[in-house]
Amino acid sequence: MARNKHPTLAAPPPDPFGERRRPALQHRMQLLGGQFQFQTDSARLLRIVQRAYARLPGHEFTGAIPRLLVRLTLTAPEAARSTQGEDSEPPLVRALSGDGILCGAMDSANFVAISPQRRSALVVVSPDMLRFPYHVRYEMLEFAVYVLATRAQRLVPLHAACMGRDGRGILLLGASGSGKSTVSLHGVLQGLEFLAEDSVLIRPEGLLATGVGNFLHVRPDSLRFLEAADSAAMIRRSSIIRRRSGVEKLEIDLRRPQYRLAPAPLQIAALVFVSARGAGSRALLAPMQPTQVTRQLAAGQQYAAHQPGWRAFTQRVARLPAFELRRGSHPRQAVEALESLLQPAPARAARNRASQ
Repeated sequence: MARNKHPTLAAPPPDPFGERRRPALQHRMQLLGGQFQFQTDSARLLRIVQRAYARLPGHEFTGAIPRLLVRLTLTAPEAARSTQGEDSEPPLVRALSGDGILCGAMDSANFVAISPQRRSALVVVSPDMLRFPYHVRYEMLEFAVYVLATRAQRLVPLHAACMGRDGRGILLLGASGSGKSTVSLHGVLQGLEFLAEDSVLIRPEGLLATGVGNFLHVRPDSLRFLEAADSAAMIRRSSIIRRRSGVEKLEIDLRRPQYRLAPAPLQIAALVFVSARGAGSRALLAPMQPTQVTRQLAAGQQYAAHQPGWRAFTQRVARLPAFELRRGSHPRQAVEALESLLQPAPARAARNRASQ
């Protein structure tokens, strides 16, 4: 009797999903409060992981550290297809697994499957997708990492940036294009500790924030504010990435000695909503009422607003100082305003009295 050339689900091999096979490459690291184990058979995929997370501070919260697994699979190159049009068959379905996650995918598929209950994820990447390592990292790998860290620790995921000093942080919120990245760049250049640019995870108890402070993305035209020629020249040598919107940005790697990354989660001391409005002759920081803060958070953080810890988070942040940050003539002024919020309360009060 002739044997089938390709095993099928009707006549499977002994281990069709590869559940009992250990991937050749393993890499462990502390991220976002969790202990992540990355597994793969592909050296190219492992390099993407290392490009994303190497040399980052190992943030952790008090209590048990969750163990999280991300398996990355590179599908086989797609077999030559018939050129006879619609009659050609699609690629065969391939069985894939990742610690309790069972999937079937055609060779050309790219997808992420996550099992929060098992604290594991499967990232499937086609060879063609390796031409776009930024998208593999940003849209697939980081998606899996952030979801696992959030669900395992019941964190609140925010679209925000965060910087700080001495364990205290300021949460920068605002729509895309409002200027969060530009303010963050100048904050980093002026010595503030950087936590994250785009995604911040917060534990409601204690309002501790963590994030991945690997890269900062800014438009090339935002460098016009840089006076130091050497800093501007070095930043201009950064890689260029293209967002889905078509906008091109410089990808500045902040894991260099001249920059400071937050060594541990930061306790949020104030909320600042970055505005595109100019301050004119007024102060850059305009105080906001708790009701305004709650309303703007709900409007701007619709995904987070449906997560389990949202109610506890909003109750606690409503007690914090909150401001609208309007634009001055130079981003350095915005950083100086933010630095004033990081001062201890007595020093901040003395500063306010001196300015009156």
